[in-house]
Amino acid sequence: MEMRTRKALGCFVLLAYIAVYAILAASLGVALAPLIPTWAQLIFYAIAGIIWIFPLKPLFAWMNRGQ
Repeated sequence: MEMRTRKALGCFVLLAYIAVYAILAASLGVALAPLIPTWAQLIFYAIAGIIWIFPLKPLFAWMNRGQ
């Protein structure tokens, strides 16, 4: 597969993943809001805002792999 095609496909996968992840993280955060204190919500959203990148490392490696 050409580099250009691989990057375009990777961008679409990346955008779809981010959209699904954001919806799931926000839904979980809203569901937990009445159950946990404000400081715990802050920690939840901070962690959720950081860990989304780790599952994407293989995608980035695949997108940048040479022929």
